[in-house]
Amino acid sequence: MSKSPFDKAKLPSRHVTEGAARAPHRAYYYAMGLREEDIHKPLIGVVSSWNEAAPCNIALKRQAEAAKEGVIAAGGTPREFCTITVTDGIAMGHEGMKSSLVSREVIADSVELTVRGHCYDALVGIAGCDKSLPGLMMAMLRLNVPSVFLYGGSILPGRYEGRDVTIADVFEAVGRHAKGEMGDEALHALECVACPGAGACGAQFTANTMACVSEAMGLALPHSAATPAPHEGRDSFARASGEAVMGLLAKSLRPRDIVSREALENGAAVVAATGGSTNGALHLPALAHEAGIEFDLFDFSRIAERTPTIADLQPGGRYVAKDLYEAGGVPMILRALLDGGFLHGDCMTVTGRTLAENLEGFAFKADQKVIRLASSPLSPTGGLAALKGNLAPDGAIVKVAGMESLFFRGPARCFDCEEDAFAAVTGGGFREGEVLVIRYEGPRGGPGMREMLSTTSALYGQGMGDKVALITDGRFSGATRGFCVGHVGPEAALGGAIGLIRDGDVITIDAEAGLLEVDVSDEEFGRRREGFVARAGLFGSGAVWKYGQVASSARTGGTTHPGAVGEVRAYADV
Repeated sequence: MSKSPFDKAKLPSRHVTEGAARAPHRAYYYAMGLREEDIHKPLIGVVSSWNEAAPCNIALKRQAEAAKEGVIAAGGTPREFCTITVTDGIAMGHEGMKSSLVSREVIADSVELTVRGHCYDALVGIAGCDKSLPGLMMAMLRLNVPSVFLYGGSILPGRYEGRDVTIADVFEAVGRHAKGEMGDEALHALECVACPGAGACGAQFTANTMACVSEAMGLALPHSAATPAPHEGRDSFARASGEAVMGLLAKSLRPRDIVSREALENGAAVVAATGGSTNGALHLPALAHEAGIEFDLFDFSRIAERTPTIADLQPGGRYVAKDLYEAGGVPMILRALLDGGFLHGDCMTVTGRTLAENLEGFAFKADQKVIRLASSPLSPTGGLAALKGNLAPDGAIVKVAGMESLFFRGPARCFDCEEDAFAAVTGGGFREGEVLVIRYEGPRGGPGMREMLSTTSALYGQGMGDKVALITDGRFSGATRGFCVGHVGPEAALGGAIGLIRDGDVITIDAEAGLLEVDVSDEEFGRRREGFVARAGLFGSGAVWKYGQVASSARTGGTTHPGAVGEVRAYADV
């Protein structure tokens, strides 16, 4: 038996591979074809969210195989397993979306339990769809074993009538169809070409936003986030990730050594600079929670306010994920932000070098149109802004990237669920100048904090994106555009003001001043509160119900356990 260069006496896997008492455990490994020398090497979990639910995930199994090759080449024994995903595009617009945010927690929990139960020493996590990215990174921080994150890659754009299209175009086409501006045949032709193959949704929606975050925070290898899923080059990143995690294990460099408050600020800066998804303001606080760092919606917003928008990416801009890849990928964004003084360059990364060191020798390319220098931005502030006021004392968020006006004032038209709002939008049951209010869709009230892409896209497809506003205690997709305010807190189910407003109450949204107000006095709110009874929930059991019992506010990430501050001992130290 050859001796491993790693000291098993200091690794969690010793509990299942070493000593006479572990003979039964080793018998199981022999049954799976492992040799004695394999059993005594470090056991490395290789987890992916591979499944056949959607194109986001179908390329992940191939990449997991490549990651395993990297682990083996660097002296480890890979143990592959899968976790779930709920793919937002398919869950969108119906009750299935209540499962989406809940799945982030289930993903983190399932990875934690698998690693704990089998005593794996390190982790490579490969994710493809919106909630699987933060879910896997949350598990890495929770376990705090040496870890490398890998995004499965974006889909290539479709082509329709001579232009690039993404799934957002199909959602917006539903609005044009409802208005009679697009026929059945045209809608069908678009849906058939919008998604040409494997990969996550193809613009700066939530998946690509969080992929950029993974590089900015240092949990992923440089250049790994932007390479499209169909490119065979992704396999080389997967193999390199497997090799890199063994290097981290040798150095005992762990996720919490990498994800500091400064690293979280780097992540927030990249979300803002790219006009990324409002979900970044939900997932970064959740990641901070797992690391024991205080970082909420308002901390996120402070970074966005001081960070310029430099990437001209859809949905607020012109270009798609493939264009970002061809322009130089995430390192190009990081280079521009670092040179402009908007990043902490001394943050450690999974390469064993700092962010600034990773960018040494990487020059900004002036012959591309996707990314600008920080000195000549698309906007002097980031693409997202937090709001506060008597309608949202616990905060709310709006995406301002690509918006011409940052002020809206109008009477409320209230809906107690997304289905009612969508029916009104597609059926013409609203008026120009109104503020549509969708409530009881928060983390607890939904439960599950649904995204509203079907409704917002239908509005935009009808040409009403800048003629009405929409606010909700739920969430918006990264593909949402228009005057849409989400994460309003406290949510309606907890007695928040959004549950007390009535049709006709005048709402003011001022994204420049960070204000979300309703013309209702404190005295009137007090009178309304006396007779207030929250809408009864639609779930009495199951995972969605369970999430609704314990979820924290959107401001702090919608999390479900005490986080690292309540930890007695990290798994990595067992």
